[in-house]
Amino acid sequence: MPDYAQSYLGQLRQVIGKRKIHSVGARAIVQDEDGRVLLVKRGDNGRWVMPAGGLELDEAILDCCKREVYEETGLTVENATLIAIYSDPRYSFVTAYGDPYQMVSFVFRVDAWSGELALETDETTAIRFFALDELPELSPLYQETLQDLHAYDGTPLIK
Repeated sequence: MPDYAQSYLGQLRQVIGKRKIHSVGARAIVQDEDGRVLLVKRGDNGRWVMPAGGLELDEAILDCCKREVYEETGLTVENATLIAIYSDPRYSFVTAYGDPYQMVSFVFRVDAWSGELALETDETTAIRFFALDELPELSPLYQETLQDLHAYDGTPLIK
């Protein structure tokens, strides 16, 4: 696993402690030619999720999306479209480290990608495409993200 203490959020937490913060990040919806959705199984909690992660300092949000997809899947994002921004206070959570935050997430549909899918990475224990009618158990957030993908009409959803 990448060193949380060295990440922007890890360094910020060393300064502010357990105070609730905004955590900005990107989430990627990657589909194959058959419309199956790419999910990764997290190494820290064993849950299936979409590739996602936090924005680092001096990084653009699209670059964050590209970096996270590569780190978690081995794939290179060639083109992506912003489909939604989640920032509502109902998207407040607590990290695996017990740190409270309100998520600000930019959700991208990956329109073109290249490379070979990794079997596992430093952050994941499994990576695979799932048919929409054969998805593993997903959190309500990821279920909502898939609903938003189907509702996307060319204008990003603001939530």
